[in-house]
Amino acid sequence: MPEVEVHLTVNGEDCRLSVEPRRTLADALREDLRLTGTHVGCEHGVCGACTVLVDGAAVRACLLLVAQLDGHEVVTIEGLSSPDGSLSPVQQAFRDCHGLQCGFCTPGFVVSVTALLDEHPHPTEEQLRHGLAGNLCRCTGYQGIVNAVRQVAASSAEARP
Repeated sequence: MPEVEVHLTVNGEDCRLSVEPRRTLADALREDLRLTGTHVGCEHGVCGACTVLVDGAAVRACLLLVAQLDGHEVVTIEGLSSPDGSLSPVQQAFRDCHGLQCGFCTPGFVVSVTALLDEHPHPTEEQLRHGLAGNLCRCTGYQGIVNAVRQVAASSAEARP
């Protein structure tokens, strides 16, 4: 099968890839671009470990073909931290609130929470729970993750003039 050329922006960098038409975004990120923070858990879009932002929306990278993303912008967990290496507010809150244990699901949660807070800076309990529903964790019991979301929402409310 002939390869297709794809031009997209990943974490602010222009990327040109030549890929087989059925290559998933998750595989292209991990294998072609060496961005291994996007984890692959189930390969069925159920666990959320592969969650990335495409044009600002949280999506499952294991379900998207990279060929579908020509001209689009992708942000992975690696793209959320500052260029100087400092953590994003969501990453810092996960650290502060012990919202991670083994770390396998953490990148997907952090990306999902980032999208949630972009849409709902001060989520209601229902919005918070719905925003986390697409990600599975077997270690934390979720309370640290919920606390992290609440911490970021509270700090952004305090920062407003």
